[in-house]
Amino acid sequence: MSGLTHFDESGSAHMVDVSEKPVTARVAVARGAVKMSAETLALVTEGRAEKGDVLGVARLAGIMGAKRTADLIPLCHPLPITKVALELTADPALPGVVVEATVKTGGQTGVEMEALTAVSVACLTIYDMVKAVEKGMEITGIRLLLKEGGKSGRFEASA
Repeated sequence: MSGLTHFDESGSAHMVDVSEKPVTARVAVARGAVKMSAETLALVTEGRAEKGDVLGVARLAGIMGAKRTADLIPLCHPLPITKVALELTADPALPGVVVEATVKTGGQTGVEMEALTAVSVACLTIYDMVKAVEKGMEITGIRLLLKEGGKSGRFEASA
């Protein structure tokens, strides 16, 4: 199973040993969106959702999700995260909310999974908070946009 670092020669899953890797600055940016009707988006942006401040709660949920990534993804290392920032932007053209997360650390492994988890949890929270008015919302486009640091260097997704 060459190339897959979470498997040993016999194919058994294991946590990668990063103890010999140097500590470097790491950053990852991920994005996703929740598509919804224009009417539901208006509820969100005007603060009329019955459960409260949808975007504020989703931002906090995304931050919490990033911090709990190692508890959710079995082979992720727990990392000393130094920054988690989420931008939640209403997009009437979608219509819906675009969620972008930036995560930073100084460590021996990257924070891609933390950024992806932050976006996923924020999107799920948006869905949860307004599902009473629209169950057909779509969580879409969750992907890594940028990764910097470490041996593999820089990755930037194509547009």
